[in-house]
Amino acid sequence: MIGRPRVHFRVTDSTNERARSLAMAGAPHGTLVTADEQTAGRGRQGRVWTAPPRSAVLMSVVLRELSETLPLAAAVAVCDSLAVEAQIKWPNDVWIDGRKLAGILVEARPQEGWAVLGIGMNVTTEEFPPELHATSLRLAGLAVATDDALSALLSTLAAWLPRPPAEILAAWRSRDALLGHRVRWANGSREGTAAGIDDSGALIVETVDGTVTLDAGEVHLER
Repeated sequence: MIGRPRVHFRVTDSTNERARSLAMAGAPHGTLVTADEQTAGRGRQGRVWTAPPRSAVLMSVVLRELSETLPLAAAVAVCDSLAVEAQIKWPNDVWIDGRKLAGILVEARPQEGWAVLGIGMNVTTEEFPPELHATSLRLAGLAVATDDALSALLSTLAAWLPRPPAEILAAWRSRDALLGHRVRWANGSREGTAAGIDDSGALIVETVDGTVTLDAGEVHLER
C-alpha cells in the first residue's frame, strides 16, 4: 500500500533525505514521508526546491517493488491525479499550460532493494518569480487543498506503479510536452526536434546530423 506507514514533519531538510534514511533502516514498501516545509528540498541535478509552508505537496515514498519504468509511471500518475489536462516534459517534470507544476526525483539503490520516489507539486502558491515558468493548481483554476491533492496522488501512484511497461509508455507518450518541438541541450550547443521516447524512456531527437538519443540530462524547449 502506498502511503502507509506515514511520517509527517512540520519542517524538515528534505523528504527524500528522510525517506532514504528510513529505507536504509528497513522501512517497508509504501512508507510515506511528507512535510509542510523543507529547508533543503532538492530537484534534479541538485537544484533547490522551495515552497511556502503548506502550499505544496512535498512527499517521498519508499519503494521495494522496483521497475525501470518507475520515473515514467510516477509522471503519468501525477497527471492522472489532476482534474485538468497536464503534460510531461522529459524527463520528469509535469506541466500545465507550458509551466511547471511538479517535479519528480528518483533516488535508487537497486543492489539494496529500494528506491525513493520524491514528488513536489505546487498547490496553493499564487506567485512565482517569472524566470521559473512555474504554476500551481490554484493558478490553474483548481481550488484544491494540499491534503486532498496528496490523497489523489497517492491513489494514482498505487494504480500506475505496478502497471505493465507498455501501458505506462503509451500513457506517457500521450502526454509528451516536447513532441514535435525544437529543443536545446548541452548548454544550448546542440539542438533538434523532439521525436518522443524509446522503450527505455530515453528522449529521441532529430538533428541535422541524424537521430540522437538522450538517456539523461536536461533539455530546454525553445520558447
